[in-house]
Amino acid sequence: MSKNLVIIPTYNEKENVEKMIRKVFSLEKPFDLLIVEDNSPDGTAAIVKTLMKEFPEQLHILERKGKLGLGTAYIAGFKWALERDYTAVCEMDCDFSHNPDDLLKLFAAIENGADVAIGSRYVSGINVVNWPLGRVLMSYFASIYVKVVTGMKIHDTTAGFVCWSREVLETINLDKIKLIGYGFQIEMKFTAFKFGFNIQEVSIVFTDRQEGTSKMSGGIFNEALWGVLKMKLRSLTTKYERKQ
Repeated sequence: MSKNLVIIPTYNEKENVEKMIRKVFSLEKPFDLLIVEDNSPDGTAAIVKTLMKEFPEQLHILERKGKLGLGTAYIAGFKWALERDYTAVCEMDCDFSHNPDDLLKLFAAIENGADVAIGSRYVSGINVVNWPLGRVLMSYFASIYVKVVTGMKIHDTTAGFVCWSREVLETINLDKIKLIGYGFQIEMKFTAFKFGFNIQEVSIVFTDRQEGTSKMSGGIFNEALWGVLKMKLRSLTTKYERKQ
């Protein structure tokens, strides 16, 4: 029987975290949930720990010493999952920009043969709600830029709503993933692509956060811009061989 994990990084998400946890656990498919908590000063961790008494088997927390970056949060979560018997692992935001109902579609794609299932904003038009036009265009053209540089046929390369099969996470050397912001999302997909894994995009609607504050910054986009070029250059001297 498959065992599925959802990883959600948090930093100052007290407005959202309880609602998100209860929503995930209300879905018709059972999921475990790992909150990777970066020492939020607003008390997010205390809310999670209180709920762990209500959901002792399903809800887990991994506490870190500070705000160490989105990529490192997910890598810590992936390693935690690999130490346990999870067959599929999904990453998503805590702010409801990713609709938890879509977890069912992503995990279904994995069960039906995908190695990576991407919750894609751009596979069927532009499905983004509440974003200013400038940010929509920046995100959309960033994905086109990444496609051109990397050769990937993925419409939403910067997507942060992704489900990974265990085999993919075991194959990728997580310690060699260099980018830590949104570039992390690109590098993980690119590495899976270079290893020849089956990557599928599942159409979703992305809705900008209603509560709390965005973690987006110009530095994150700069890292993605130059990091993608460096990543592509590194790949030219890297062997991508899967274990038989």
